[in-house]
Order: sequence, then C-alpha cells, then structure tokens
Amino acid sequence: MDKLRNVAIIAHVDHGKTTLVDEMLRQSGVYRENQEVVERVMDSNDLERERGITIMAKNTAVWYGDTKINIVDTPGHADFGGEVERILKMVNGVLLLVDAAEGPMPQTRFVLSRALELGHRVIVVVNKIDRPDQRVHEVVDEVLELLMDLNATDEQLDSPMLFCSGRQGTASYSPDTVGTDLKPLFETILEYIPEPAMDTEAPFQMLVSSIDYNEYVGRIAIGRIERGVVRQNQEIEVCNYHSPDAPSLKAKAVSLYQFEGLDRLPVTEASAGNIIAMSGIGEVTIGDTICARGCAEPLPFVKISAPTMAMTFTVNDSPFAGREGKYVTSRQIRERLIRETLKDVSLKVSDVPDSTDSFNVAGRGEMSLSILIETMRREGYEFQVTPPRVLYQEIDGRRCEPVERVVVDVPQDYMGSVMEKLGARKGEFVEMTPVGSRMKLEYLVPSRGLFGYRSEFLTDTKGEGILASVFDRYEPFKGEIARRSTGSLISFETGEAVAYGIWNAQERGAMFISPGAKVYAGMVVGVCNKPGDVPVNVCRTKHLTNTRAAGSDEALRLVPPKQLSLEQCLEFLADDELLEVTPKNLRLRKSILDHSQRMKAVMRGK
Repeated sequence: MDKLRNVAIIAHVDHGKTTLVDEMLRQSGVYRENQEVVERVMDSNDLERERGITIMAKNTAVWYGDTKINIVDTPGHADFGGEVERILKMVNGVLLLVDAAEGPMPQTRFVLSRALELGHRVIVVVNKIDRPDQRVHEVVDEVLELLMDLNATDEQLDSPMLFCSGRQGTASYSPDTVGTDLKPLFETILEYIPEPAMDTEAPFQMLVSSIDYNEYVGRIAIGRIERGVVRQNQEIEVCNYHSPDAPSLKAKAVSLYQFEGLDRLPVTEASAGNIIAMSGIGEVTIGDTICARGCAEPLPFVKISAPTMAMTFTVNDSPFAGREGKYVTSRQIRERLIRETLKDVSLKVSDVPDSTDSFNVAGRGEMSLSILIETMRREGYEFQVTPPRVLYQEIDGRRCEPVERVVVDVPQDYMGSVMEKLGARKGEFVEMTPVGSRMKLEYLVPSRGLFGYRSEFLTDTKGEGILASVFDRYEPFKGEIARRSTGSLISFETGEAVAYGIWNAQERGAMFISPGAKVYAGMVVGVCNKPGDVPVNVCRTKHLTNTRAAGSDEALRLVPPKQLSLEQCLEFLADDELLEVTPKNLRLRKSILDHSQRMKAVMRGK
C-alpha cells in the first residue's frame, strides 16, 4: 500500500500558488530532463493564462520518496469561492500561502476560515521572500493574529511556518536563511499533514467534490474515496445528503483514473484515501455520494453559499443580430448556460417569467460572470446582457443587501480621494494600518457600491493601488447610491461612422468608436462630459462646397477612441442599457433603440 498525503494550496489571488505548484512538479521529477515546460502549467485555459489567475481548481500528484502527494491548486478570487469550499472536503490539510509583502488579504481570511472550520491542519508558507519590499517578520505576526481572530485551536496556532520563493523554487525553516530547494516543504507535508483514513474493508463510498466535463464520456466525477475499494465496471449507486427521499441512481463505474503529475492514468481499481476521477454516471453532480450497490449512505456536504449577484442573458435583438455569432438562438444559449452549471456549483440559471428569450444567471460576483461571458463569446455565442444587479434578501422582515469586506492598499498621497469615493458609496470605515510608505484601509461596502468603482480606483491611484474584496454578510439596505455621473453619447442613425461625424461629436465627450465602425440608431458610441444622454450623428458627412481655400479641407484631428474591456463595459452600463456580446465585438446600446420611444419612456418614468 503506497503512502498518501492529500493537500490543497489556498491563498489570496496572485500570492503565487500556481507558480509554487510548478516548482513542486519540477523538483519531484515529473518532467523528463529535456522536456520543455510552460510557466504556470496548471492554468491550462486561455483566459487563466491571459489574466494570470486560476479559475477552476486543478488536481495533480507528485511523488516524494515513496509517498504520493495529491495537490489541489485552488482559485484565489472570492468569486470562485464555490470551488475552494468543496475542494477542502477532498484533503486532510492545507498549505496557506501568504505574500511576504502584502500579508494576509481578504481572500486569505475567507479560505483559511473554511479550512479551520473543517479542522484541517495548516502549514503557513510565507511566499515571495525574495521581493525587495518584503516584510517577513511583520507578516508572520499578522498571520498569527489572523489565526487568533478566526478562533484557531491551540494545535492550529502551532502550525509550522516555512519561508519560500516559488519562483526560485526554494524553501527554508527560518526567515533569515535562504533555502536551496523545496525539500523543507516536502518534509513538512509528510511530517505534519495526516495520512487519509484508509479503511479498505468497508463498502465503497466517495463524495463528489468536483466535476469535469468531456464531450466523449460526459460528466467525470472527481473526489476522494472515503472508504472501501472501487473496481472498474463495478455496479454503484448515487445518493445525496440534502435530498434523502430521492431515489438513488443506479450506474456503473465505466472508467477510473488516478492523477500522476499532469496526467490522468487509467487504473482498474482504487482504494480509500486516493483522489480519483470516475466516468460513466450521466447525472452525477457535485455533493453526490457514490456508494457500492446496496450500501447507499450519503455523506454530508458543505452547502455552497447563495449567489449575491445576477444578470439577465437575452437573445441578441439588435439590428446587427446574427451576423457574427455561430450560436444565436435561445435554445443554444440556454443549453450552454445549463452546461456551465454542471461545472460551476455557485452559478444558478433560471428562466425569466413571461419571456422565452431571457435567462437570469446568478453568481458570486462580477468577475465570475464576466469570465462566463468571455468564455461564451470565444466559443462563438452571440447574446445580450443587462447590467449586473445585487440579489436582496428578506431577513427578519427587513430588506437586506450583500456587503463586501474591502481591503485597499494605496500610497499615502492617494488616500484622501479613495476614502472620499468609498464614503460616497456608503462604505463603512473599519481600520487603517500603515505598511511602509503605503496605507492599508479596510472598509465594509455594499456590493452595488463597488459596481464601476475598480477602473475609477485605478485612475485615482495612478495604477499603484491594490483593491481586494470578499463577500462578508447581509446587512439592512443602505439607501440609494449614485451610479454614474456622466451620460452616454448615442448614435442617431444606422450606418458607417465617418471621421467628420466623429470629429463633430468628440467635443461632447470621449468616443468609443473610430471611423469605419458600423453603428446603429440607439447604440452608445461614447461617454458624455455631462450628466444626461446626448444623441449624436457620427455618420454625418461634410457637404461639398465650391470653395477651395487653403485651410478649409485641413485634416480633421481625431482623439483616439477609448477602448473598453469587457469588465469596463459591464461597469459602464446604465440601468437602461444593454451590452451586446458577439465573438468579434462588444457593443453598448440602449434597451429601447428608437429615440422617440425612449424619450416617451423617460417622461413616463418621471
């Protein structure tokens, strides 16, 4: 019987989890000597590589001596917290990574509290100790304070601490000595993380903690075997703890896989303690328990926190509908959204009453919803989305809204404007800590107060500020918050934008389009300098005259257009606007395209 350890790596976004896993794979001999290795190999999807973030939890396994260490690399963003919560059910201990300069951040707190609740052992890894602005000793104190704050047990407070540089691939037991390799890290995992319980005599039982999807075999269930042994083609049944009265589903374990390095190796049998993948069960979902036939005993499962934010996805009905997308019908959009819920448990999709073309999609935050939109447009889908809105809850007869804990790390010069803006957005000041020449501010801000604030924050801090937020709790409604102080420039007619028309319109505000862009009536082509929307004619051409004076036909000076990313588009949207998403373009538009009908609707609303 092989020796086993199951660990998850948890941390705030960008504290170096995936880079550390790279080095663990390299130093445990997963790669051949001459094999070319990509950086951040665990971030396998394009979006993860471009943004430098992990979206889906990934499994891998390394050998250290005669012990197999199953490692799960988890996302750091709060929006993907659904991933982290269930991954922790698969492991017996966690590596908590903390940046040697930034210290514990909101997400560190969130993932650590989940691990402590499950009674997991924690190894604290202070990473990036080679940063010039590292402050290792203070960060160690901050981590201990955080553990005390979260009511850690005496044993958890005694957690071992290691000092690493994920990029250099070194670890040491002391902050003042530089290590040579990751040996101290591997040794500490073996010594401190307990081996999983390996009861191989009892009937087979496994909790599904993650789902993969493959076009050929359908859903693949991933989880840790709690007890017993499973063999290929064994008769099994599936039950769920939260629906005890539902009949259990009969199935067969068609294929079994274990993780080795970056590969999944097919195996004919697997025993308790191992993390495996299993295909052959069509309707399996996260939180199900797979048992031997005739021994259905469901395991309790962490209920995933409810979504806090929603958007409506609708079929594209703009004048340019169907020109650029491959999948444009409501049936195709619906199927794709339902398929996403198979992989992402924190996502909820429901039909909109009285409409066959719209679907409400609720998730954990703007980030998770924008990742879904971007993934769908790359796959060839064309659709429209409404501005994000928060989901309110009725608690003790009062209307309550989600509130986020926001940590802002800014140079002292920009502190004033950040505090002023967060105050205007109903932010409640919690504490302030000086960190060298910078300030760390903590606030409790309503989720809707953060809509559209991130890009403004980067402008206010000249790109030097760091803003991180995590859902904290529901609190009574805080009152109205002004969303946007500027209006939109709206195209007055359909056609092709020309330089002369844009030149005339640009004195009203910043443009989003350049000459040659196809526009339609009701499309938002720029942002106005003042409040209130202004219709502009960007298709207007210059009338020819007989005059041929030297200066009359001088070149028109156009200001370069403002290019908006997907997140910026979502932040920019006003309540009466939609974002048209196609594989080639992102277009902002009014929900009522016709100018006179729009004016009537405005008058009715007053």
